[in-house]
Amino acid sequence: MRLAIALLLAPAIFAQAPQAQPPQTKSAPVTDTMHGVSITDPYRWLEDQNSPETRAWVDAQMRYTKQYLAKAANYDAVKKRFMDLMNIETMGAPRVAGGRYFFAKRKPGQRQSVWYVREGWNGKDEVLIDPNPWSPDATLSASLLDISNDGKLVAYGVRKGGEDEVEVRFLEVDGRKELGDRMPRARYSGVGITNDRKHIYYSKFTPEGPRIYHHPLNTGEHHMIFGEKYNAGHILGCSISEDGKWLQIGFSQGSSGRNELYLKDLTGRGPIQPVISGIDAHFDTEVHGDRVYALTDWKAPNGRVLVVDLKNPAQDQWKELIAEGKSRLESMSIVGGKLFTNTLENVQPKIRMFSLDGRMERELEHTKLGTVSTPSGRADSGEAFYSFSTFGEPGTIYRYNVKTGERAIWSQTRIPFDSSTVQVEQVWYNSKDGTRVPMFLAYKKGLKRDGSNPAMLTGYGGFNLVRLPAYAPLSTVWMEMGGVWAVANLRGGGEFGEEWHKAGMFEKKQNVFDDFIAAAEYLVNQKYTRKDKLAISGGSNGGLLVGAAMTQRPDLFGAVICSVPLLDMVRYDKFLVARYWIPEYGSASDPKQFPYIFKYSPYHRVEKGAKYPAVMFVSGDADTRVDPLHVRKMAAMMQASTGSDKPVLLHYDTKAGHSTGLPVDRQAENLADEIAFLTLALGLN
Repeated sequence: MRLAIALLLAPAIFAQAPQAQPPQTKSAPVTDTMHGVSITDPYRWLEDQNSPETRAWVDAQMRYTKQYLAKAANYDAVKKRFMDLMNIETMGAPRVAGGRYFFAKRKPGQRQSVWYVREGWNGKDEVLIDPNPWSPDATLSASLLDISNDGKLVAYGVRKGGEDEVEVRFLEVDGRKELGDRMPRARYSGVGITNDRKHIYYSKFTPEGPRIYHHPLNTGEHHMIFGEKYNAGHILGCSISEDGKWLQIGFSQGSSGRNELYLKDLTGRGPIQPVISGIDAHFDTEVHGDRVYALTDWKAPNGRVLVVDLKNPAQDQWKELIAEGKSRLESMSIVGGKLFTNTLENVQPKIRMFSLDGRMERELEHTKLGTVSTPSGRADSGEAFYSFSTFGEPGTIYRYNVKTGERAIWSQTRIPFDSSTVQVEQVWYNSKDGTRVPMFLAYKKGLKRDGSNPAMLTGYGGFNLVRLPAYAPLSTVWMEMGGVWAVANLRGGGEFGEEWHKAGMFEKKQNVFDDFIAAAEYLVNQKYTRKDKLAISGGSNGGLLVGAAMTQRPDLFGAVICSVPLLDMVRYDKFLVARYWIPEYGSASDPKQFPYIFKYSPYHRVEKGAKYPAVMFVSGDADTRVDPLHVRKMAAMMQASTGSDKPVLLHYDTKAGHSTGLPVDRQAENLADEIAFLTLALGLN
């Protein structure tokens, strides 16, 4: 590799500029030669997040962004509206152990959710963990990691802002006694408490790769027991089976690679043994008694369920329990001695209940287009919990009687919005290569398709993930403003099984962008909106999506919100945990993969003088998953390159990240900033 660096010895990183212009950013070109191609990066210096130069640049960018957004009319009213929708009582589904119900609830006026415990179904809700007093700005939050089988000990995580990392603490439920034993801030992928409450097994990411540890509680001992052969591109998770017998270790070759399952008999103190390994396929597993139930796409792209008898686990003895169907079998669970499956039929969930020998017994009925979660609960209990939500209608969580099929409401989130005024529909359109692609639309009833409506198009298209109609405060406010909300089900997702996923991976990634661009053209051609009223938004892999769409078709959009994105695809896998994603995208280090990655990499597709739409890049220091260097570099590149008079903004919340964790008022302010940007960029009232 040839490396040439031309540092500009400017006296300052940026110059004081008029309010109408962004701060000037110095160019310090770094030229690499990869596989015979010369690539110049003028903003490599912005990769250093902690340098004084970068910090000064971020501060200047945020001053410019705030000055620009302050021009929006009724900003305070919009923020208040978000607070009206968000400063309400919310309550999550419970986890049950020892006859106790553990759940998160946030009351009006609370900035963070509080963890509660209830003794029995009719018991009193008592505070277990309240993170609200932990920090003045309420940016510390709590997550429940595991509960002992008798419900007497919990492991919970303490998260700063939106970081993925947590500190692990332990609390005795009786007496609310904090143990002195703590595990330091790290990226954990599973924490399990043994039934005798004396041992902890956990998975932790280290610089060398993921490792599984055994920790006798209240000792300083941490013994690494598994994972030496894995590197930083691999993922290991662990948990303890409900009966306490099995330590379950799941391996994944990155976020989209093959899965393996290893088990350790904790009662007999046996060795760690492979159960599923060496098969190039995905396996989602659940251990119940001495059997493993596995949802897999092995020899079944739409998914099927296999069962493995641990007394005779040889591969040739595996039995097919539920055969592959025409629709994607997305997930499964074992609750109350029954097997529940969630099948996507034309991108709509169908929940079915089977006996453990594979006989279909019942289907849970839902008539609206929306999101239905797979039932959760204990395998030895007769109650299951699942949720439903859709556009404009937040989650209702149901308690389901496995034996009778009766259901009751566990919790229902109520907002000051009439969901009956919302029209939800599913449409289909043709992509560039003729592939039929579905899309969900939501808008206020009575909308006129005359091309005058603002529209927001979003999507994801990666990692086998599915986008369904679901509630969000942003889409609700958008519809109140007369806007159309559109969610496209792009290739690369899991809507139609593994073949649909593979059609948007590696060298076929361009299919995802083509699907998204075709969705935008459909909205314009069908007069839901017009180009200058059309906004696109996406986060993470969806941020890559809108970055690619914007650089490939800048004429098609009026505004872009690009959140926590991957944008420099030539260097993405060199930072944080991005090696996880090589099985999805490939790596530019590979001479065979470099050409197609370099061809679509948004950072490298920015053209000097191109008339780009208004764009706001969103990220923050606490994103420890997708490095925020992507937005810093891309914002600088586009500010220096755009030939239009449209703004290029950087919205950089230093406490924000990929994970949830910001207090509700901070969330409302960030959402109000997005509406302010869209209002100005699209010329809305």
